[in-house]
Amino acid sequence: MIDFQQSRSIHVIGVAGSVMGGIACLLKEQGHEVRGSDRDCYPPMSDRLSNAGVEVILGFSEENITKEPPELVLVGNITRRTNPEAVAMRRLGLPHLSLPELLSDMFLSQRRSITVAGTHGKTTTTSMLVWLLKQADLDPGYMIGGVPIGFESGLSAGSGPHFVLEADEYDTAYFDKRPKFVHYRPRIGILTSVEFDHADIYSDFDAVRRAFRTYSALFNPKDQLWVHGSDEEARAAASYGPARICLYGIEGDAEQLDAYATDVELASRTEPSRFRFVYEGRDLGMFELTQPGRHNVWNAVAALSIAVSEGADVEALRAALPGFPGVRRRQELQGEPRGIRVLQDYAHHPTAVRETIAAIRTQFPDRRLWALFEAESNTSRRRLFQKTYVDSFEGADEVIFVRPLEKDDGLPVEERLDADQLAADLRENGVNARFIPDADTILGVLAAEVRSGDVVLFMSGRNFLGLPVRLVERLEEE
Repeated sequence: MIDFQQSRSIHVIGVAGSVMGGIACLLKEQGHEVRGSDRDCYPPMSDRLSNAGVEVILGFSEENITKEPPELVLVGNITRRTNPEAVAMRRLGLPHLSLPELLSDMFLSQRRSITVAGTHGKTTTTSMLVWLLKQADLDPGYMIGGVPIGFESGLSAGSGPHFVLEADEYDTAYFDKRPKFVHYRPRIGILTSVEFDHADIYSDFDAVRRAFRTYSALFNPKDQLWVHGSDEEARAAASYGPARICLYGIEGDAEQLDAYATDVELASRTEPSRFRFVYEGRDLGMFELTQPGRHNVWNAVAALSIAVSEGADVEALRAALPGFPGVRRRQELQGEPRGIRVLQDYAHHPTAVRETIAAIRTQFPDRRLWALFEAESNTSRRRLFQKTYVDSFEGADEVIFVRPLEKDDGLPVEERLDADQLAADLRENGVNARFIPDADTILGVLAAEVRSGDVVLFMSGRNFLGLPVRLVERLEEE
């Protein structure tokens, strides 16, 4: 374990990412000499790094390491073994850490670690939990992989006893292929769901199951692990650990839920979702949530369960939940020009697509819903879910698929998702679906066909080729 009480010179490979940039600023604030490198660095992160006094070097080069060798190198998750700075680091024998290792060494030995793991809902549930604890004056430290709205960044040291982490099952670094969460020392946690994902690092569903069994084994017998009661795979994975398993959900999800929402009214039009929260047999009253959809009620119940168990004031939580501002690219409103509501969402797994479309359909039952999808993740680009996606999109009125993202990963053509065939299968089921390969053509189609009252939902793990912003701008000009 590295002693961070002493000032050190630290080089960050991949410093422009939201979390890596955040940790660079935090290290600088704590008195370390920090510099970093990345391919590019744009606002707002470039401004934040500059204001913090972190030197940013554009481009990766061995000289960034060898010219003035640092005492420690922090290696980002996307850094490959062949990165010239990683090569130089190894050649010089420099001490180096992954971000999860650094978080563990810096914070988690002295704090009560709260982890949020699972295939779906991690970012939103983690952000919601942090929001609740902050509003209850508990000032947690946190690490969130996404970009929570209203937070300066996805990482903060905090001053309270808790440190909340989005516990990702993706691998730690090129030199540590274990899931990131093995480093997080959880004392209380959440397991939202277990499904197959990350096909680039998990060979099959059994490998995913083993990863989440490993997560469950990190807890102690006196710890609590809150598990989504209706997810049989999550419950099975949790049973491999020693923690006390507490089940959460919506009433009816499973028998003997330890915490649940009842009297649920899902968000509709301008009205928020409302539900009564029951925790370990106690009726804690009605709560409101702006984010639409059944899946966000699940997220809220999980976050509230942890917050209550950690001693947060219930009235503070009731006041805080309606003000939760959400997360970037999670049903995020890009604009509503000419009465056309344009949303952007991160959904890429079939389950996430289905739940997101269902949430928007419930919120706006009388409006025409367009669902646009870019298969860009290492799982969605594969044929694995070719048939499953058909059911996921059936709740939309109009569906458009763009050409799946091309990557230099050697994925054989026969193993790739066939977006054209997916559109054809949906048309056979009565859904007006199209495959339009390029972004400019899609923009033209939307500009010509959308009308006031429509909801246009873009789903992609990236920015959908810039189309959400371009569509808003185009509609505002006309």
